[in-house]
Amino acid sequence: MKKTLIATLALACMMSLPSLAQGGYKFTTVVSNKTTPIKDQASTGTCWCFATTSFMESELIRMGKGEYDLSEMFIVRQKYINQMKDNFLRQGNGNVGQGSLSHTWMNAFRQVGIVPEEVYHGINYDSQSHNHSELAAMVAGMAKTGLAMRKRGPEFDKVVDAMFDVYLGELPETFTYKGKQYTAQSFAQSLGLDMDDYVEITSFSHKPYYTQMSVEVPDNWEHERQYNVPLDEMIEVMDHALKNGYTIDWDGDVSEKGFSHRNCVAINPQVAVLKDYSDTDRARFEDMTPAARLEEVYKFENPYPEIDVTQEIRQAGYESFATTDDHLMHIVGISKDQNGTKYYITKNSWGDSNAQGGYLNMSESFVRAKTIYVMVHKDALPKDLRKKLGIK
Repeated sequence: MKKTLIATLALACMMSLPSLAQGGYKFTTVVSNKTTPIKDQASTGTCWCFATTSFMESELIRMGKGEYDLSEMFIVRQKYINQMKDNFLRQGNGNVGQGSLSHTWMNAFRQVGIVPEEVYHGINYDSQSHNHSELAAMVAGMAKTGLAMRKRGPEFDKVVDAMFDVYLGELPETFTYKGKQYTAQSFAQSLGLDMDDYVEITSFSHKPYYTQMSVEVPDNWEHERQYNVPLDEMIEVMDHALKNGYTIDWDGDVSEKGFSHRNCVAINPQVAVLKDYSDTDRARFEDMTPAARLEEVYKFENPYPEIDVTQEIRQAGYESFATTDDHLMHIVGISKDQNGTKYYITKNSWGDSNAQGGYLNMSESFVRAKTIYVMVHKDALPKDLRKKLGIK
């Protein structure tokens, strides 16, 4: 994630979606899968955890386990510890920032389990909401201290644990939830979630298709690998999953003028091909410069034609760093606007401040261009693609 962007926007995810966004976008829901209420990551760069926790909560609903509110900060704490150890072994060349990816959640879950939010809310400082500005600075400082000492002894690990106790609270050895006593590991086992069931799918042409690659973004500090498929097949994965009752953990670029949480949309408009516009819009735009047309489009007053994103266009964005790894969100459905354009109903983690209660609609063009990867349950993959990838 771009930490400065996230920290700013996070200050600015509800099962009932209004059909009208701000401006003139009118959305009709095509597919909507059940999820849990919106949360707010607030002043943290932990969208990766909020999105993946929401995704796993939807998985529990889909599996018939009921609705759970799982603790994001229980996972975040273990992630920080793992990062510090990784950075030490890389002699300071690792990543100790706040960002991560979906598999980080799964790796921490395998290690330490999970607890309900009511057991570990992770705010042990004077704040009503999450704020990791001071904690992140402490993590970075402790990481440097460990490197300077050229060792990580048991005393150092105790100091690290104490630091997290101060900011996030002490970890419970046991707890009672709905009349039963658990440890974090036994509670995780009771959920029936198998981390081996989840796969990350990407689409980039600089690596062979139908093999695994490691997306080259800073937040992939664990160097986990994603399955690489052609762009049309990645979109097919998303549509197949959503239409069959599964949701999607999405990672991509939101540092674009076409991404507007406030206006509840993310769009990828084209302004060069005026013949695709209505007669009224074409007459209005033809004497305007491309820059002026874009300014008009970004008023979000009504839908306009969007770019037909090819594999080549997508790749060019990635290799020019125009497409970056900024933010994770949870895609729960499909919608269409009044022109029939397809969008993905997306649950954000910036609170319920916009007109759709914290949700937005990302156009297919935006998703094709700006997705880094998606994570889905392996059973959500089309059978022919699953066979091509060798996923059992």
